Amino acid sequence: MPDRVLEVKNLSVDIPLAEGVLHAVDDLNIHVDKGETLCIVGESGCGKSLTSLAIMDLLPKKAIRKLHQLDLAGTSILDYSEKQMSDIRGNKMGMIFQEPMTSLNPAFTIGNQMVETLQRHRNISGENAKKTALIMLEKVGITAADQRLKQYPHQLSGGLRQRVMIAMTLLCEPELIIADEPTTALDVTIQAQILLLLKELQSEYEMGLILITHDLGVVARIATRVAVMYAGQIVEEGTVQQIFENPMHPYTRGLMRCIPVPGKTKPGEPLGSIPGMVPSLIGEFTGCRFADRCSHATDTCRSLNVNLRAEEENTQAYRCIIDPKTMAKVA
Repeated sequence: MPDRVLEVKNLSVDIPLAEGVLHAVDDLNIHVDKGETLCIVGESGCGKSLTSLAIMDLLPKKAIRKLHQLDLAGTSILDYSEKQMSDIRGNKMGMIFQEPMTSLNPAFTIGNQMVETLQRHRNISGENAKKTALIMLEKVGITAADQRLKQYPHQLSGGLRQRVMIAMTLLCEPELIIADEPTTALDVTIQAQILLLLKELQSEYEMGLILITHDLGVVARIATRVAVMYAGQIVEEGTVQQIFENPMHPYTRGLMRCIPVPGKTKPGEPLGSIPGMVPSLIGEFTGCRFADRCSHATDTCRSLNVNLRAEEENTQAYRCIIDPKTMAKVA
């Protein structure tokens, strides 16, 4: 059995609002093994980023986190204090945020911030920390690394800042990295470079990687397994091959129809779309959350809460009562 890096069971995130309680994440279960890439994919607002923040214990103060199990590399960190979690963050698990300019401190040089990270988690001198930072910058493909250490974040391009963020995250060789849409703010060419870099470094360090994205093209290139989120729930989960070749949930099928297929989609031909709007998650919800947008929905779908289920052990799981074999493609 592969080494289990992360185990999360029954994670929920509730946010009290004036209108009622927003159930942003509902009873989520995920795991990541050593050297594995789990891609969490879905529309904006489906709960992907809040899931990552909940794992890191970085939720906003008003948010209420509930879960039954949170294990990192075989150790339960469910009841860790803030001090204990601050020892874990940046050390045993790290996070790469969507916009590195808001993650790097503009008042300090790149070198200052990397040295501080190492000295916070390792018993190491400033000189040795600087040498380690230099080596890591070179490893992530930054040229003239000694000069970059002296520069401030605003003096670097978006692609270089993201490489710096990756280097900082890897300094302490964490067990798990969570990358929250790390290429969204970058142009297409730099996106490809960053994804390739992440894949190579993950293989070298044998880390677990959670990649949060809404870009299915990114998922196809880098994922080992895929969890499809909709309205705070995982509606389908499986290997990247299973999800792309045989999607079972109507929402996943709808997402796939939105992607142009080389050799099949003709120039100028309209792409598929998913009608309707994501439902409000304020207050209690009964039935399938995708029912109002699904052309196959029945009265049972609107009244019955369905859990993720799989036809056989180790096969993809989906949250739907309709037999995928009889389901036509979503219009």
